[in-house]
Amino acid sequence: MKFKSEQGILAESLGALARVATSKNAGTPALAGVKMILTGDTLVASSTSQDLSLQFTIPVAGDTDGQGLVSARTLNDIIRVMPAGKITVEFAGDNATVTAQRSQFTIPTMNAIEFPRPPAPTGEPVTLTSSVFKAALEQVVLAASGETHKLHLSAVMMTSTEKGIRLVATDGYRLAMRDVPGTSGMSTDTFLIPKQAFAELQRLLDISDEIVIRFNDFDATFQSQTMTLATKLINAEYPPYMNIIPKNNTNEATINREELLDALRRSRVLASEMTPVRMRMSSEGVRLTVTLTDGSTSVEDLDAKFVGEDITVAFNSEYLADGVDACGGEEVIITTSVPNKPAIIKPVGNDEYLYLLMPQRL
Repeated sequence: MKFKSEQGILAESLGALARVATSKNAGTPALAGVKMILTGDTLVASSTSQDLSLQFTIPVAGDTDGQGLVSARTLNDIIRVMPAGKITVEFAGDNATVTAQRSQFTIPTMNAIEFPRPPAPTGEPVTLTSSVFKAALEQVVLAASGETHKLHLSAVMMTSTEKGIRLVATDGYRLAMRDVPGTSGMSTDTFLIPKQAFAELQRLLDISDEIVIRFNDFDATFQSQTMTLATKLINAEYPPYMNIIPKNNTNEATINREELLDALRRSRVLASEMTPVRMRMSSEGVRLTVTLTDGSTSVEDLDAKFVGEDITVAFNSEYLADGVDACGGEEVIITTSVPNKPAIIKPVGNDEYLYLLMPQRL
């Protein structure tokens, strides 16, 4: 197999493929590789961790058809440092050679037969605008747990509603929910997609205007003209999230989003996971306070429109900033009831997004 390609095109694809490939499974060394199949001027490059698979179709200048498997990380490192311009890749015998201008690398190949076959896309297609779907993922995925042993919490739930598609994620301390209206074609089933799969997909949605989604009983596939990402679905029971969302928050503060984010950035100089930021909401506005055991303090006063009874609530400053940032727009609304009940953060004038945050003890 032999072909030529632009360094930038290969580097972009191989960076993503190397992130998916895994070297943790010693029993299947092929999982650490990227498999390349050349047919004419079309190169299909794939990598997989078995749970997550990624494939790119790349236009190249083909010379000799064939296939080969090499270390995804090593090839990515090589392509990334090569000079800009044309790169020649050739698989011959037990080695692959990469050349560009006066630079040349030779690396051993792996047994391509051991590379698992990626799942074929099946199920009814649902087409979404890539930019809209990416924006929705950016608002929701951040709330999913990073602890993969908590299967139901390390997933993003995707389901259908009367108006379109809904995405929900929670790690037990916060919850993010985004509705994508006007989307049809998805079944009434609920699917749990691993956070890792959506985190990787977010990086890839800029390469196409539309993304086609298919579900079957075991896998979800996300496909554009040049990319296919497939992931195993998580088989678990998702929490009854609608029961968690309070319906009677009577205290409401409307705050300029950027001013609140700036104040939180300064507050986080002292705030930490164990030291919350206290938010005092009253007719006088909003005050953010952080107090350390050594006597260090920070105070931020903000203008706000407030309705309700004066209240002080303590929050994890990072989680609070994440929710405010994810809302987008000029202003956010923060609603509360009592200090030990969840707060709701929403963008002003937009009912498609909701961020719930559990308070910390005062």
